[in-house]
Amino acid sequence: MEVMRHASTFLLPSSSPPTGDGPALTYALVVLNQRLPRFAPLLWSRAQLRVCADGGANRIYDGLPELFPDQDPLDVRLRYKPDVIKGDMDSIRDDVKEFYSNLEVKIVDESHDQDTTDLHKCVAFVCNSIPDPEKSNLCILVVGALGGRFDHEVGNINVLYRFSNIRIILLSDDCLIYLLPKTHRHEIHIQSSVEGPHCGLIPAGAPSTSTTTTGLQWDLTDMGMSFGGLISTSNIVCGAKVTVRSDSDLLWTISIRRAN
Repeated sequence: MEVMRHASTFLLPSSSPPTGDGPALTYALVVLNQRLPRFAPLLWSRAQLRVCADGGANRIYDGLPELFPDQDPLDVRLRYKPDVIKGDMDSIRDDVKEFYSNLEVKIVDESHDQDTTDLHKCVAFVCNSIPDPEKSNLCILVVGALGGRFDHEVGNINVLYRFSNIRIILLSDDCLIYLLPKTHRHEIHIQSSVEGPHCGLIPAGAPSTSTTTTGLQWDLTDMGMSFGGLISTSNIVCGAKVTVRSDSDLLWTISIRRAN
């Protein structure tokens, strides 16, 4: 079985050299309609394509100037201009829409499509915008996917399963979440300066009858996991690498450290 390697090097300060054996990736950023994490400007600098999902444009307009309180808000807004605003347009404020429209930001109204979420629409747009040869190295970073209404959170997690062939990482100030497809063995290279030690493995899509890990304080050995049974929460990473093999898709989550 092929190995898939993961490393949260996108969270490292720009001056820090990447560590671990994760692949070199092409990043895109999707901003949803929840509070921006403190490291949003860092993710913005990593991304080659930046897409706001509907009300996510409000968060960029309001939230980024708050992260730079000593700078002129207009200068910040001009510096952090999204490439695209996409969604059903039920959340974006009129003044924000007008501001970015005047800056010639592409605004795509998909209010006719009520069968998919705004995140689904944005991920599909990103995938269609990336040339096929680069899709295998694509990683979509999503901020604003966690917090707020629980049904929205579940819908965002569902997108990980609907696009299981694409690396998608949901981020908040407190943690990140991504899918470990059962089609691969996984090596997770821990960036201990910015993440951990608390972590979890969640069988959200279907029960696992056999999951094996290394590198955790409480490793699993051919262990079954299911809702109503065992779920590996509040586990702890013990070293620089965690390995996971499972007969079911699993969600990996790990805490994000706050700067001292």
